[in-house]
Parts: sequence; C-alpha cells; structure tokens
Amino acid sequence: MADTGIAARRSAINLLDQVLGEGRLLSECLGAGMLDKLASEDRARAQRLAVETLRGMERADRLLARHLRKTTPLPVHNALRVGTIELVQGAAPHGVVNAMVAIVSKSRRHSHLKGLVNAVLRKIADEVPEAWNKLRVPRLPKWLRSPLVNAWGAEAVAGMERAHFEGAPLDLTLKPGANPHLQDAEILPTGSLRLRAPGQVSTLPGFEAGDWWVQDAAAALPVKVLNPQPGETVLDLCAAPGGKTLQLAAAGADVTALDISETRMGRVRENLERTGLTAQIVTGDALEHDGQYDAVLLDAPCSATGTIRRHPDLPQAKDGSEFGELIELQARMLAHAWALVKPGGRLVYCTCSLLPDEGEVQIEEALGILEGASVDRSVLSLPGVDADWQTEEGGLRLRPDYWPEAGGMDGFYIACVRKAA
Repeated sequence: MADTGIAARRSAINLLDQVLGEGRLLSECLGAGMLDKLASEDRARAQRLAVETLRGMERADRLLARHLRKTTPLPVHNALRVGTIELVQGAAPHGVVNAMVAIVSKSRRHSHLKGLVNAVLRKIADEVPEAWNKLRVPRLPKWLRSPLVNAWGAEAVAGMERAHFEGAPLDLTLKPGANPHLQDAEILPTGSLRLRAPGQVSTLPGFEAGDWWVQDAAAALPVKVLNPQPGETVLDLCAAPGGKTLQLAAAGADVTALDISETRMGRVRENLERTGLTAQIVTGDALEHDGQYDAVLLDAPCSATGTIRRHPDLPQAKDGSEFGELIELQARMLAHAWALVKPGGRLVYCTCSLLPDEGEVQIEEALGILEGASVDRSVLSLPGVDADWQTEEGGLRLRPDYWPEAGGMDGFYIACVRKAA
C-alpha cells in the first residue's frame, strides 16, 4: 500500500495544536516524546511540516481567510494550514487534500468539517503559488515586533523578518586540523562553514570522526571573543548543548562545563566523546557553583529571540510575560559569575537575544556595579566582524538581518569584561 503520509501529517498538526493552543515550544513537545512512536522518516517529516507551517503561518492564514466565513476549530485550522504549506511547496493536490480530509474525518469532534476542508484546500490548490508570492513577508507578533522596532528601527526589523521567513542554513565549527571534505560548504567570513542543503546531519562526512559540530556562526563568536589559551582554567556556565564547550576544549583550555539539566548535559558528553575532546562535566545550579577561574563564559538563559530563524514556534508559543524574570536572573548570574573570575581574569557575557535589556543594558548596569570591571573592546576586532556591530558600551551586537546574501545569522549579544589585577 502506498504511503499517504497520514501519520506524519497528523503529528505535525498535533505539534501545532500544542504550540498554538497550549503555548508549548516544539522542543518541549519533542522532549516529551510526542513523535517517538513514528518511524524516523515520519518524525523528520512531521517536524519539518510543523516548522515550515509556523514560518509561513501568516501567509497561509491570509489565503485561508478568503475562503472561510467562520472561525474554524484550531485542529481543523491547523490541518488547513499544513495543507496550504504543502500545496505551496508543490505537493500533489489530490494527495494533500485526501490526506487532510482523512485526518479531519477521523476526529470525533470535527469530522463534520471534512467537506469544508476538501472545498477550501481545492480552492487553495488553484491559487498557489501566484497568490502566495504576492503576500507580504510574515511579521513577528506585535508583543515582540514593537520593542524590536523601538530598539533597531522598522527597516532592520523587516530585514530580520525576511531572515526568519527564509529559515537558517546549517553552520558548522571545524575541529582544529580537521578537513572533512564537505561538498558545497561555504566558508563564512568568521571561519564557520555553512551548508545550504545539508540533508541528514549524521550522514555528512566527518560526523562520525568528530571533525566538526553544529553551531550557528554567531554562536561561535563568544569563544573567539574570550580567546582561550592552552592550559587556562575556563568555566562554561549554562554549557548545554555544548558547542562552546567543544570550542574551549579544542583550544586547549582546562574546561569545566556546567548546566542545570542532566538531560542536556548528556548531549555535551556525547559530543565530547564523538569529537575526542575533554572537559569536566558538572550538573548543577550556576548560582551555587564555587571556584576561581582564569576566564568565565556565561551564555545566560534568555528569551532566545535571536534564534527565530530556526525556532519559528517561539514567538507563537510565548508572549513576553516571562522576560522580566529572565532579565533579573541574568543580572544575578552576571554578579555570581564575576565572583568566580580570578583577579586579572575575564568574563564573556552573551545571550541569543535581540532585546537590548538582555544584552547592552545588562552590561551597562554591570559596569557600574561589578568591582574592578572594565569592558575590553580590543577583543571584538575579529576576522569577519564588522566594526559597525560594536555597541556604545563596548559589546558586540549580531542580528539576523546581517549577511542577508549569505543566509543571515542568529541574533546575539557578546561582551568581554576584564577584572582588575
């Protein structure tokens, strides 16, 4: 019997129900095992469909609104959204329509709407891709768009939204001395490798040999700013999933990697083993950790608004209500991390956030509070880093709208603070 993709499509719809109806992140759903019963190909397809539907949801909703007189129940509307995205991508209309009708018809509460699903998706099939391409680039929700416009201006935010809509290529950090012969790999100005259509990561040349690890080009810069030296003691706070730990270890530093999540630290161990690198692994609360280090890298818990290219669920599942608590936590972690830095040492603070309150403002306030602290601007002059990315208080601001022709980068804030000897 031919595979109709029913299981993958139904699972994609269920994921959307959780994100849009329950405010759960996709990572939470996947971590809870929502797709565990699917075959590997169906798991990948379900996740891809959910991500691509979230990325193009505004456009899908605008097309669907032309054919819907009443509000449809969320599971039915999500079926229509997934179907629309598949049609836009060129899937066979009869297959998409039949699958979505079959899924809705199996619903006890919504089976009476299968005729509506059939009619609407058939109309959508006649309209795409022309009607789709005439619609504007999907915008961020107002709760996030407004503060970003206030911070960076409407033109910059429009550029970020274009980057979000296009999605993220795969960036890799090479282990020193490795040469995995990756086809079609682009060397970015900062030294990361970028693949536009990588396929399955674990089958790429050099994966099993541990020649590289997945890490966005922006996420690779905090360690370069830290500039670890062989033999230095370095603490990587909030280390999971471990890309920065691997960079520090590869530079020859004596690394202690700490994170509060045992599950996430399991990934760090796996990557260390795969790459043949070593670090001391500690599972615990960063605010309770003790010791003295030559350098501390604090990738603080944050809104993760800089990663929307890869996580389009974030602005749909969240509403910003938790940001105040995060900002307070960041300030406490900064102060505690500072106490762990030896005299004459340095602290690199970073967040994958686009909000100045989680970056520039934190460092501005810290410089007035932390004893013996001064920002080190000199370490920001790195290959591929534009001087215009440096900020007034002495940090580095990265945004998704940078490198638009090359595929953008994650939003990040990075600053290096020196402690007086």
